[in-house]
Amino acid sequence: MSEKVFPSSKPATNGTATANTTTTTASNPPNATANKSHLYNPTSRLPYRPQPHTRRHRSRGGRNICCCCCFWTILTILLLLLLAAIAGTALYILYRPHRPTFTITSLRIHRLNLTTSADSSISHLSTLLNLTIISGNPNSHISLDYEPFTVSALSDGNGVFLGNGSLPAFSLSKKNQTSFRNVVVSGSNDLDVDALNSLRSDLKKKKSADGSVMLKIEMDTRVKMKVGGLKTKEVGIRVTCDGIKGSIPKGKTPTVAVTTKSKCKVDLRIKIWRWTF
Repeated sequence: MSEKVFPSSKPATNGTATANTTTTTASNPPNATANKSHLYNPTSRLPYRPQPHTRRHRSRGGRNICCCCCFWTILTILLLLLLAAIAGTALYILYRPHRPTFTITSLRIHRLNLTTSADSSISHLSTLLNLTIISGNPNSHISLDYEPFTVSALSDGNGVFLGNGSLPAFSLSKKNQTSFRNVVVSGSNDLDVDALNSLRSDLKKKKSADGSVMLKIEMDTRVKMKVGGLKTKEVGIRVTCDGIKGSIPKGKTPTVAVTTKSKCKVDLRIKIWRWTF
C-alpha cells in the first residue's frame, strides 16, 4: 500500500511561498476578491437608491361600471319624461281644458274723492264702487272649486290702489256659470307724494271732457280642478279686467261705468321654487 502524504503545517520555503502566491493570484483575479469582500462585509454595501413611484391606475372594469350606471340613469329619466309628456298630451286631447271666464257686467261709482290739506302735506283718497261679476266654466269634463277672492280696484295707468273687496268661495260644475251682485269695493287711505302724483297724472291723461276716468279691476284666488274622482292641487290665478271707463260722481248720485269694452284676462300663477309663471 502506498503511503498518504499530508501537507506540512510549517511555513513553506521562499520558493514554495512564491509559487503558491503566484498560483492564488492567477486563480482569483482582483475583481472577484473585491466582490467577495463586498458581499461578506456589511459595512461596504452600495448606497440605497429609491425606486420611482408608479401610480396605480384603476382598472377598466370600474370605469365601465360607472359609465353604465350613468347611461342607464339618464336613459331612465328621459323615458320618464317622455311618458309624462305622452300622458299629458293624451289628457289634453281627451279633456281639452279651457281657462275659466270672468266678465264685469256692471260697475257703479258711488264715491271717488281726493282731498288735500291746505299745506299739501296730506292727501286722502276715499272710494266706493259696486260691481256685478259673472264667472263661467267652459269645460265639459272639468269642475272648478274656488277659494275666496280678493278684489282690488286700481287706476288704469300707473296702477294707483283705489280700494279692495272680496268674493266668497264657490264651485262651478261643468258648463256652468254663476254671478255675484253688489260686490263692494271701498277704500279710505292716505296717499304719499308718489302715489298722489301718479293718480293726478292718470286723471289728466285719461280724463276727457265729460269727466271720465279709466279703471282696472284685479281678482286673486286659488282654484282646484276636479276630473271625475281626481282633484288637482291648488293653482293660483289672477283675473285682470281693464278698459273700464267710469265717471267721477257729482254729489250723492252714483255714476255707471261703461264696461262693454272691458276684457278680463286669466293668468295662472304657478310657483316653481321662487319663480312665478
